[in-house]
Amino acid sequence: MEKLEYPKLQETIWHEKLDNGLEVYLLPKPGFTKTYATFTTRYGSIDNRFRPPGGEPISVPDGIAHFLEHKMFEEPEGDVFSRFAVQGASSNAYTSFDRTVYLFSATGQIEENLVTLIDFVQNPYFTDENVEKEKGIIIQEIDMYRDNPDWRVYFGLIEALYLKHPVHIDIAGTAETVRSITKEMLYDCYHTFYHPSNMTLFVVGGIDPASTMDLIKNNQAAKSFSPGGEIERIFEQEPAQVREPLRQIELPVSLPKCLFGFKEDPGPSAGEETIRRELASKLMLEALLGPSSPLYQQMYDDNLISDNFGHEYNTGPGFAFSVIGGETRDPEELRKRVCGALFEAAERGIDPKVFERTRRKRIGTFLRMMNSPEAIAGEFTRYRHKGGDLFRVVELIESLTPEDINARLREHVSEDRLAVSVVRSGSA
Repeated sequence: MEKLEYPKLQETIWHEKLDNGLEVYLLPKPGFTKTYATFTTRYGSIDNRFRPPGGEPISVPDGIAHFLEHKMFEEPEGDVFSRFAVQGASSNAYTSFDRTVYLFSATGQIEENLVTLIDFVQNPYFTDENVEKEKGIIIQEIDMYRDNPDWRVYFGLIEALYLKHPVHIDIAGTAETVRSITKEMLYDCYHTFYHPSNMTLFVVGGIDPASTMDLIKNNQAAKSFSPGGEIERIFEQEPAQVREPLRQIELPVSLPKCLFGFKEDPGPSAGEETIRRELASKLMLEALLGPSSPLYQQMYDDNLISDNFGHEYNTGPGFAFSVIGGETRDPEELRKRVCGALFEAAERGIDPKVFERTRRKRIGTFLRMMNSPEAIAGEFTRYRHKGGDLFRVVELIESLTPEDINARLREHVSEDRLAVSVVRSGSA
């Protein structure tokens, strides 16, 4: 078992790669009452075309990763949620663009809950009957999100930004694609992406690393797995320009919702430079658009934005884009003001004092996050899958300079890579 020490953060992680390829990371937190565990596969909504190890290329319906996540909780004996509940644990799962995460949190019976988590994820149970039953449930979920203005304005932006890359496809798919999913397709995807060599198990909390690792190793040694291998993700070539500059829909909202963002060359999908680029992008947006920025205060005073105005930066295999905006009385004025400020800053640069203040704030936010087992677990695996290390984030932020941020800003903002998504008041 490898010991990874981070003296600056006063943290120690224990790591081992098991014989079947499973990566296990344990973060003991003495004195913490809650333990949090995530079992994650590098498999998300964008993985709809792939070549399994030693196989031929496969195309699967949109939304199948999300469908598979739903079905994993069903067993011949019943529902896994109830078993966790009996053991005093809260369990959940979610599917993102590039990963699926199964998790639990508990204050007791940690070993029992950890075994339950591992076993149900490694023991799929799909039948023609339970697959058909799930279709109706997921289609209802899709319909519900179609009436959600926040969801529609968000995915409307991604749809406006991307033409070919599957990031623009709703994570749940469509009613049509969901109806086409079969038990056999689910097993094909499961056996490709849920092999231990494509997965990471992370446990944080008041645990003993030695006994917890022994428990996991014994559990895996009792199971047999076919040999793993390299999975090839297949993506079409994405144009540099946006799909369309403006996408608008009408829904019954009290105020319009407006999101806009810039699409850019994603660069490498993994590695420390990718992480540094992501951190620089987020720091750049916070410095110019965060609540302490003059622009934010001016727009707030003018009643152009509310507290839900925000920004984010997303990157993954084959995609990278920013998201800016929120609820507003005047979408066009909001876009003009923000983009004007961004283009002006790209020409003159960000004030070094603003940069330093924002950088310190980001470090402070990160250090506060280290007190949350839930946040640590989610972020640790996300960084690992990008080839980075959560516990080196402070070091990377400290290495950033005003020149890095200004270069990032000039790279990111471009008129022909800008798209806008608006939900206006009207009938659905």
